[in-house]
Amino acid sequence: MPDGYRELAPPTVLRRALACLWVRVVPPDAAAPVRILPDACSDLIWRSGTGAFVAGPDTGPVIAPATPGSVFVGARFRPGAGGPALAHPLHELRDRRVDIGDLLPALARRLDPELTPAEALRQVALAAAELTETRPPDDLVGAAARRLHDPRARSAAVAVELGVSERHLRRRFHESVGYGPKTLHRVLRFRRFLGRLDAADGDADLAGLAAECGFSDQAHLTRECSRLAGVSPAAIAYERGNSSTTFPVAPRESIS
Repeated sequence: MPDGYRELAPPTVLRRALACLWVRVVPPDAAAPVRILPDACSDLIWRSGTGAFVAGPDTGPVIAPATPGSVFVGARFRPGAGGPALAHPLHELRDRRVDIGDLLPALARRLDPELTPAEALRQVALAAAELTETRPPDDLVGAAARRLHDPRARSAAVAVELGVSERHLRRRFHESVGYGPKTLHRVLRFRRFLGRLDAADGDADLAGLAAECGFSDQAHLTRECSRLAGVSPAAIAYERGNSSTTFPVAPRESIS
């Protein structure tokens, strides 16, 4: 299996609940850990030799160890899907990594640490399908999350548009996303910045990107990067442009 990180489009029936399936292979000569940034999602992850765990929604950076030769396989739940699928209030998993045996013991036995990576990917995909079929995503939260992709959106207005109180929407978000609509809006805006940064391919105008992505100014972008990534926008740009400090993302491809 080649080194690096690759995302795979989930089967069509899972695209309402899953953002992607993914595989990460740490090179044999890896030396530096990887900075994982908030993405508004939660993940079911299998690690070779260790077994499965859940990565709850992050509100800040996570520095992941890079044990040479390790293989990770994951299913990434969209906002609104993780809490129902895992049958656990997602706010209790916020900024945490929890052994799957503490949440779903039967699934822990199924995702044996000694599976081959190919079989682990198949089992993770099957498990995600079964979990989301039994407990589907929260449609109200999904509808709100889609509206919050708009940098001009406001959580109070979204609640009114969906016919619920802001308090009710916030409660549903904490259960199925892990935090409230305002935090989701911040994370989605930050992810928009990362996407534009990657598209700039090393030639980024940070002030221009700040305005394009919905930040009030470059200082606002800098504050949010400090809170969500732990470093400045310039440092993020360097990390994402330097293959020795991050894993490149391959184009998504389908998986049957």
